[in-house]
Amino acid sequence: MQFGIFSVGDVTTDPTTGRTPSEHERIKAQVEIAKKAEEVGLDVVAVGQHHNPPFVASSPTTTMAYIAAQTERIILSTATTLITTTDPVRIAEDYGTLQHLTDGRMDLMLGRGNTGPVYPWFGKDIREGINLAVENYALLHRLWREDVVDWQGRFRTPLQSFTATPRPLDGVPPFVWHGSIRSPEVAEQAAYYGDGFFSNHIFWPASHTRQMVALYRRRFEHYGHGTADQAIVGLGGQFFMRRNSQDAVAEFRRYFDNAPVYGHGPSLEDFAAQTPLTVGSPQEVLERTLAFREYVGDYQRQLFLIDHAGLPLKTVLEQLDLLGELLPDLRAGFAEGRPAHVPDAPTHASLVAAANGPHDTTLHAVDDVTGTTDRDEVLA
Repeated sequence: MQFGIFSVGDVTTDPTTGRTPSEHERIKAQVEIAKKAEEVGLDVVAVGQHHNPPFVASSPTTTMAYIAAQTERIILSTATTLITTTDPVRIAEDYGTLQHLTDGRMDLMLGRGNTGPVYPWFGKDIREGINLAVENYALLHRLWREDVVDWQGRFRTPLQSFTATPRPLDGVPPFVWHGSIRSPEVAEQAAYYGDGFFSNHIFWPASHTRQMVALYRRRFEHYGHGTADQAIVGLGGQFFMRRNSQDAVAEFRRYFDNAPVYGHGPSLEDFAAQTPLTVGSPQEVLERTLAFREYVGDYQRQLFLIDHAGLPLKTVLEQLDLLGELLPDLRAGFAEGRPAHVPDAPTHASLVAAANGPHDTTLHAVDDVTGTTDRDEVLA
């Protein structure tokens, strides 16, 4: 079980001081947070990709490479890499280079992106979002697995005898998660390829997340990648901790009430009751997090959003110290009763070992008349 944090790189005014950090401060803070995450024993740090204000996360590979140069152990990932508005050739080469620079200490999460104005900035149409995600990932998947690719599709110029460089480290592509807050077609795409599914349920009730993960598990098994409980699942979450619950609620309320993604909607109490947001003591965060397994089953990766809503860097680092204290109990709690056949989260080392073992000969059912798979019918 991997534990970590993710950031969307928002630049938000601190409602308690009225001060807004500069873009420079926010970018540098992400590096300090990642270094602290490794210090306290976390496994993963993920950075987002946004191309519109008030975000500074427009170049995740640059940030990831800089963090990797200043850390030794922690896995670098994304939250998310936009498969719709980023050319798959660019993704293959940028993340292929990053894989070599980090000695395999990275993976990535792909997502569609739901900010409408961003699409035309990159020559795309949000109404084609699903089709872009399907076609672009099909190409990316091939670019990392075939030395020479011939390609023709709807959304980019054809490729003739093209080789993406550098080739994957040790002949093994980076592991891919498909991330979504609410889209079942993302779960379907992840299941089809046997990739990981990251259900970022920070804004949704447990009932929604249960349905999304269950769909992915069923379809993962349907496509022959293993049993449903062997599917690779990640979850998002949020918390704010202080030593006692009253202090946590009192301190976080002003941030919650004024943050663009929260404020002017449900109350802090209603939002915490209806979503995984936990504001309270370390024990409350521990118990709430361990309960996630009750509705999604045993899973592989848990990431938390903690550097948002205008929280100052000092407060975020304090949150990481508290999370570090909880890690032994989190690890023990998730390990208790975990079946032996449930896989660990994939790493570069485990993927290399699997590639050198028995080959997967599973074939997807293809209709002899139409040339389509049942996956295409679901996404149609």
